[in-house]
Amino acid sequence: MATSSFAFFSLYSTTKCSSLRENDPKSNKSSVKVNGTSIHELSKFSIRTSPAFTSVASVIEDLMVEKNRQNIPTEKRMVDPFRQGLIVEGGVGYRQTITVRSYEIGPDKTATLETLFNLLQETALNHVWMSGLLGDGFGATHGMIKNNLIWVVTRMHVQIDEYPIWGEVVEIETWVGSSGKNGMRRDWLIRSHLSGHVFARATSTWVMMNQETRRLSKMPQEVRDEISPWYIEKQAIIEDIPEKIIKLDNKAKYVDSNLKPKRSDMDMNNHVNNVKYVKWMLETIPVSFLEEHQLGSIILEYRRECGSSDIVESICEPDEKQDDDDD
Repeated sequence: MATSSFAFFSLYSTTKCSSLRENDPKSNKSSVKVNGTSIHELSKFSIRTSPAFTSVASVIEDLMVEKNRQNIPTEKRMVDPFRQGLIVEGGVGYRQTITVRSYEIGPDKTATLETLFNLLQETALNHVWMSGLLGDGFGATHGMIKNNLIWVVTRMHVQIDEYPIWGEVVEIETWVGSSGKNGMRRDWLIRSHLSGHVFARATSTWVMMNQETRRLSKMPQEVRDEISPWYIEKQAIIEDIPEKIIKLDNKAKYVDSNLKPKRSDMDMNNHVNNVKYVKWMLETIPVSFLEEHQLGSIILEYRRECGSSDIVESICEPDEKQDDDDD
């Protein structure tokens, strides 16, 4: 089975999102009508409020219950027996052991690319969870919550030598490092628990976004002070000169239009989760090609967030010359 690189697929060139509806006056508004009864007559009736009208005290109580259910640590933990994770690399890296489940594999009984991306995301969040820095956001630290900031990924590069099979026990190791003045790099290694053989490696770049304005933000000093002690100066993938991704248009060979984000595509930051883009892109590739090739490398560049009201287009253009060389 030939192995080819899919570096020409990117969120800049193969997945397009229309502009966000940030200023739509009709969005996020609702109205309530009580059978035409005037406000002065409401005192005559007993009104049962819906969950949308619960008291502030009730909301705070619900949040406390939720936080207790999550059991978010307030200080650093070295071992997590429930997640089968532990802190490594001198107290700043993270390693987690997982078993590939039946619903995480494809027709060939190996873990899908979407599964691998989900595992990368999960271990990254668990790393922050064990650090004691996690606030109540999607991997956001206490300083980020204070400044109304969230993490967004701008670039992902994954290299896969071999896909784990169903039932295989693998170890995923992850760590962070600096990336410029306002970014953070996160790397991963996925290896066999039995032999130590490396299945895949990945590197990514993350920046901060203001949750209200949806604009990228500089890293506040208090956030830098939180995360910089966790930095490790090593890389899973050495990228001396990042590969340039060619922008595609509607003249490409394969185009999948009118893709609409579903509720299941959204994450707690209220935008399409980065893993969902991978699925959209792979669905555009012809089945005949996927049956004869195995994806060995993918580079993604995230240029704009995608919301529930956006229409997405996935565009694919094979590199015919490279395919001939691989075959």
